[in-house]
Amino acid sequence: MTVSSLELKNFKQIIQNKILFGNKLTPELVAILTVYFVQGILGLARLAVSFFLKDDLGLSPAEVAALTGIASLPWVIKPIFGLMSDGLPIFGYRRRPYLILSGLLGTVSWLMLATVVDTASAATIIMLMTSVSVAISDVIVDSLVVEKARAESLAQSGSIQSLCWGFSALGGLITAYLSGWLLEYFSSNIVFEITATFPLFVSAVAWLIVEEKIDSKKSDKNLVAKQIQELVTTLKQKSIWLPVAFLFIWQATPTADSAFFFFTTNELGFEPEFLGRVRLVTSLASIVGILVFQKFLRNIPFRQILGWSTVIAASLGMTTLLLVTHANRIIGISDRVFSLGDSLILTVMAQISWMPVLVLSARLCPKGVEATLFALLMSVWNLSLLLSHEISAVLTSWLGVTETNFDNLWLLVIITNLSTLLPLPFIGWLPKSDPQETESV
Repeated sequence: MTVSSLELKNFKQIIQNKILFGNKLTPELVAILTVYFVQGILGLARLAVSFFLKDDLGLSPAEVAALTGIASLPWVIKPIFGLMSDGLPIFGYRRRPYLILSGLLGTVSWLMLATVVDTASAATIIMLMTSVSVAISDVIVDSLVVEKARAESLAQSGSIQSLCWGFSALGGLITAYLSGWLLEYFSSNIVFEITATFPLFVSAVAWLIVEEKIDSKKSDKNLVAKQIQELVTTLKQKSIWLPVAFLFIWQATPTADSAFFFFTTNELGFEPEFLGRVRLVTSLASIVGILVFQKFLRNIPFRQILGWSTVIAASLGMTTLLLVTHANRIIGISDRVFSLGDSLILTVMAQISWMPVLVLSARLCPKGVEATLFALLMSVWNLSLLLSHEISAVLTSWLGVTETNFDNLWLLVIITNLSTLLPLPFIGWLPKSDPQETESV
């Protein structure tokens, strides 16, 4: 039996036109997915950072929460990085050089954290540098993703975001267990040195980004000013700032994450290796959440899915009280088994809640200011998260929860879970239907 030339040609076309979540796998998409993948891989150092701050620097739960909030500042000023990329091309290019520099900065920052940091102030500065590195690369790929997302139909909406966040979750999945296992045998500094190698991949794939060199003589010197003017005009629209206001309130509510980390390590005695198992479970749960959203929930109206997911997540979050009060032992469930199961369920719900935020953010962006407005929206969400960390620090300190005193941790859990319901009276600020459909009417 012979293979005809037509069949061979069709086979080659199938190979060349590989499709992932409805997206053609081009070299540029490979570069974008690599950047998101590296963001997930950097989770290798997450536990190391937590133990470094807790044990090596001797910080309290409130101090860790506050420092974590400060370290996220670069994510708040993402539009500045976007404007720099658009208005200050390097050697005639707006994307590739910034990706290369972000990768190099990331490597240098992690190496410095591994070798020279021995105070809380120095840790804050270097962690700010690591955040700048990731934020810059994120701005670049986000702008490319938004352009692709706007080209999607409503039926396809969320496919590119699901794909990108899926690769980020995959990177986190690969390093999840290793993040704890490595700490059983090596110091935090060694883990930081290993982590320093991964940002170099971002620099390497920068050359796959499709970009034409800009003629500096013909380039528009007023590009940044025009973008700012268009951005201000866009933000004055009620259909834009009302959803932004709702999501800001929704994300700014406090959490008990820092205090709970100290509780699991100091009170329950969870060692790094087991916490790596928990991270592995949560990474798998993130992928499950993305797949559930992509398969069943992506066409549900934003108000409905965010409203119900918030209520369900707040209700499920109360199950943490069983672990905090040791009630799980009374019903015959060990601390470790309960922690794994609880983390899995809560992470699935958190991912399902977050995916529509990404989709809505992309579809709120009018043509012409997609990249800048999306970067601004992500900065608003990150500002709300920073506010969440700082409120959490104040609340943790006010309730007297420390590295050794967890008497009021149950109350902190109740307050933080109930606070997530506060934005629901304003759910009407979200659009009833697809913003792009409204825009085109």
